[in-house]
Amino acid sequence: MRIHALPDDVLDRARKLAGTDEHHELHPESPGAPLRCCLRKAGPGEPVILFRHTPTAGTGPYEELGPVFAHAEPCAGPATTAEFPEAFRHAPRTLRAYTAEGRIHGGEIATPDTLTDRVDALFDDPDVAEVQVRSVSHGCFLFAITRDRA
Repeated sequence: MRIHALPDDVLDRARKLAGTDEHHELHPESPGAPLRCCLRKAGPGEPVILFRHTPTAGTGPYEELGPVFAHAEPCAGPATTAEFPEAFRHAPRTLRAYTAEGRIHGGEIATPDTLTDRVDALFDDPDVAEVQVRSVSHGCFLFAITRDRA
C-alpha cells in the first residue's frame, strides 16, 4: 500500500490563503490536531491551518468537502508512505473504497488492530483504485491509500 498525505499544491494554496477568509483559518497552535501534511498530530506551539478540502477520489455526487488541518509552514511530510501512520492508529477508522471513476465501491469500519488487513481486503477487489481513511466520529478525511506499484 502507498499512503498519500495532501498534495503539495493543495497545501501551498491553503497556506497562502491562511487567515484571509473564513475557509482558511490560521491557529497559533492546536495541539493534537491531526495534520494531513505529515500524517502526525500537532504538538504544542506548532502553528496550523484549518481549511476546506475535497479529496480527489469522489466525483459527481460522491464529491465531499470537509475540514482538514495542516502545518502553517511547509514541513518534511510523512516519515513513510509505506505504512499506516501510527498517529492515526489509536481509534477505529472508516475505510471508504473508490473506483478509478470516483464512485464509492464499498467500505467499512476497521478497528486499530485490523486496519492494515481490512485495507488489503478492500484492494483484493480489482475495481478498487483508492481507499480513503476517515474519522469515524466526525467523518473527516485523514488520508488516501493506493496500491503500491513497486
